[in-house]
Amino acid sequence: MYRRRRVVVGLALLAVVVVIVLLIVRPGSAADDTKGPGGTQSPSGEPTDADTPAADGSTACDPAQITLTPVTDRTEYQAGENPMISMTIVNSGTSPCTFNVGTDAQLYSIVSGSDPIWNSADCQTDATPMEQVLQPGVELTTTPFAWDRTRSSPETCNSDRDPVVAGGATYRLSVSLGDAESADDVAFLLY
Repeated sequence: MYRRRRVVVGLALLAVVVVIVLLIVRPGSAADDTKGPGGTQSPSGEPTDADTPAADGSTACDPAQITLTPVTDRTEYQAGENPMISMTIVNSGTSPCTFNVGTDAQLYSIVSGSDPIWNSADCQTDATPMEQVLQPGVELTTTPFAWDRTRSSPETCNSDRDPVVAGGATYRLSVSLGDAESADDVAFLLY
C-alpha cells in the first residue's frame, strides 16, 4: 500500500511536469506569441507597471484587466476519478498586452467550506515564467492536470498523503495568476 501511494504521488508530480512542459510548448498553437521561458530561474518578483513597454514592444497588462476562470472537467467525480483542473485567461482590455502566464505565476487552490485543502504552490518544483502577449477578448486555456484528491502542505511533499473526504463532499477551486485572481470559484463534488 505504501509503494502504491508513492507511485500515485510520483505520477501526480509527473503529470504536473507534463502540464508545465505543454503550457510552455503549447503544441498545435497556430499563432503562438509566447517567447518561452528565459534562461534564468524566476523573475525578480517586482510588480510591473501597466504602462511599461515589454521587450517585444507591447504594453504590460494591468492585472485588473485579466479575467481568470477556474475550470474542472466535470462537476461530480466518482470514487477513483481525479478532477482535471485548469484555468482560462482573458485580456478584458481593448489592446494587446504582455502578462506572465508561466507556472511560477499560476496558483490553483481547493477549499472545502473555509478549510484550505490543497494548493499547487505547496510542492511545486521547476516553476518557470512565460511572458505571453494576450490579445483582447481571446481566451487562453492552461493544460488541464489531475488533482489527486489529497490534502497538501509543504511538509507532506515527500510523504504519503491521506485522501480527502468524499461521499458527496463539496470542494471549490479558485485560481490566480500573479496579482490577478478569479472573481468566482467553481464547485465540484467528490463521491
